Order: sequence, then C-alpha cells, then structure tokens
Amino acid sequence: MTNFVPENQVFQLEKSSKKKIENPFQTFWMAGFECTDQLNVHGERVDFLNITNHFEQVDKDYSALLGLNMQVVREGLRWSQIEKTPYSYDFDTIRSMIHAGTNAGVQQIWDLCHFGFPEDLTPLHPHFTKRFESYCRAFALFYKSLNPNHVLLVTPINEVGFMSWLGGDVAATSPYCFNNGWHVKYAYVKAYIAGIRALKQVDPGVRIITTEPLVSVTGHPLASAQDKENAALENQLQFQVLDMLSGRICPELGGKEDYLDIIGCNYYYNNQWIRSPYEVLTWNHLQPHENYREPSGMMYELFQRYNRPLLLSETSHPGVDKPIWVRYITHEVSKLLKQDIPFWGICWYPVIDRPDWDNLDEWHHAGIWDRIGDLPEHQRVLHQPTAHALKEVQEILTDLLLGCKHQNFYEIDSISTSSL
Repeated sequence: MTNFVPENQVFQLEKSSKKKIENPFQTFWMAGFECTDQLNVHGERVDFLNITNHFEQVDKDYSALLGLNMQVVREGLRWSQIEKTPYSYDFDTIRSMIHAGTNAGVQQIWDLCHFGFPEDLTPLHPHFTKRFESYCRAFALFYKSLNPNHVLLVTPINEVGFMSWLGGDVAATSPYCFNNGWHVKYAYVKAYIAGIRALKQVDPGVRIITTEPLVSVTGHPLASAQDKENAALENQLQFQVLDMLSGRICPELGGKEDYLDIIGCNYYYNNQWIRSPYEVLTWNHLQPHENYREPSGMMYELFQRYNRPLLLSETSHPGVDKPIWVRYITHEVSKLLKQDIPFWGICWYPVIDRPDWDNLDEWHHAGIWDRIGDLPEHQRVLHQPTAHALKEVQEILTDLLLGCKHQNFYEIDSISTSSL
C-alpha cells in the first residue's frame, strides 16, 4: 500500500440538530452475489454474474435464500455492460433483476461500481468523475421509475481502498500502475462524492452503504521501532476513504459528514497480517498470535471513529471451516450487540461459489452453495454444515436482536464541518 498520507487540516465540528438514521434492512443476515466485471491481472474482462449463472438463475437463487431467512442481497450493475457508449445506458438486465427481487420479496443493495468500469475509462481518466456522476443519476432515475415507493440502497463504489492498491500500487487491474495508489484513490473518491450528490439530487432518501476492507496491519514482535511505526502507518491508510468522503481530509473534494450513512466493513479470515516479513495471522489457533486482534474490537473502533451504524458487508471462508467461521463471526458481532452498538447485519459474500478473478479454473468454495466436481457447471449444491450453522446462530441472535435498543434506528448529532 502507498505510504503517502496527506497533511491533515484542523476542523471544527459544529453541532446543529439530531439526525435519525433508520435501519432499512428486512433481515439481519444477507447474501452477496459476486458481481465484479473488472479487468483481471491478464487484462481480460471477467463477468461473474454470468460466470456463476446468477442472471439465468436469479429466481431460483432468491427462492433458495428465503429458506435461510436471507431477504437482503448485495447485487451489482456491472458498469462496463450498462454503458458501452458514453452517456448511453442499457438497464434491461437490471430491470429483470429488480422484478425478480420484487416478486420474491428480496431487498437489493446495488453496487454501481464493483471493480469494473467501461472500456474507455480508468479512474485516472479526466472524464471518470463526470461519467460516473451521470451514470449514478441515470440509475437513480431508472430505479425510481420502477419503484417510486421503495428505498434505494446503493454502494457507489465498492472497496476503494483495496482497488486503489490493486490497480494503483501492484498493477493487478486497471489502471495497471505501480506505486501510484494515492492518486488512484483520490480519483475514485472524487467520483464517489460526485456520485453521492447525483443520487441525492434524484432521490434525497437514497441510502448509502460504504463498503471498505477492515484490516489489522502490525509489525513483527521482534521488529525495529521503525518497522512497527511503518506498520501502524499502513494500518491507518484503511481509514483514508471514509475520512475523504466525510471531509475530514482533502476538503477540496467536497466530502461531508452527512455522506456517511451506514458503514459496511468487509472482513475475511485473512484480513490481519504482519507487515514484514509478511505473515497472515490465523484466527482458529488454540493460542492466537500475540498480534491477533478480536474482530469485534476492530469493528468497535470503527464505530467510535465515525459514530455510524455498522454492517459486516462481506465475510466468508473457503472450504470445510465455513460453519466454524459462521459461529465465530456471529460470536464477535454478538459482543457489539450486547453493548448496544447499532450493528445491522452480516452479509455472506459470495453466497454462491465463484472462481478466482485471475484463474477462472480455480473455484474458491466459499459459498453457502458451491459448485462441486463433475456436476453440471451451474448446479448449486447447498453446503449443509454451513446452512445448519447459519440456522443455529440465527436462533441464538433472535432474542439478542430484540433486546438491542438501536436495531431500528440510531440517532446522531447532525454536524457540519468547517476548516479552522
């Protein structure tokens, strides 16, 4: 990750009035369908909604979710397929998916940019912001024309921090840069803020769900003081996107505290590591590494930093440890619920099996439904131990959720930010 951090300015937060943030979600447990349409490390376009056959099986997929008490899904538009000619949009495929959601009673969160964008754009292109702004406006108008009374749930750009590193520092996707992550991140956030404004102009009631990785980067216990300081600095970089969106840094972009609505954190089994020498800190050892942090503590710090409702917007585990991960992550979230933290959901992502972006022959087997062996390519096989674990923790959470005073809404001070 890039080590550049902009010089912080000093801000005064002026309290004005109370703002009630309502919980819009139908169910606590949610399902995510892998929807990336990015260029992979080989420069080849991937299209996971077609690779996983979700487009063809959307009705069956939604019906299956209802059996696991999941009535909220994360879906993606695939910007590269919607806008093949600048400022011309084809939402026909999305129309059919919206109808499928309505028919099934499934609530959809829409990722407008889940890693992919049109062939003629990169985040560094001079037209990127205005094209994204126009695209956001067009989708909001389209959605409201179909569902004028439904709440529009949107993630404008998924995982800006990760994609800025992947495409800006290690050249594994567009714009295929090395050591340029800060400039890519800045460009993404500039477009993100313009997109939020466009969405709110069409629909002031739109709900914005930010989805950024939640990580812990630490120095080796025997590392030098400088190495530990470098690790701490790298760890802080994960907050840059939310700080920019809220106007805490880079105020010239026009970020506002009001642009933070529901904060989604994407947390996986390998989101904690030692910086140098690189080592992933495993979560299921009887004696955890001394650097390993409880995910609940990391999420609590995120809540304290931004004072917004939280959502575990992505989590999963490959292979046989999936049911153990379901129980583990639920246990961690339960700690926050017992403290009356407004924690509004857990999204298993991906809910159906998917291959690796860079090697489409390698399937991850991290879904609740997997692709198995010699069975027909797009046949879903329910992983029974994971489904059983999911139903088990849902029963455990029922009484706990009923007792949480912030599960329906959370009240904050509505504030404005001014530079001193």
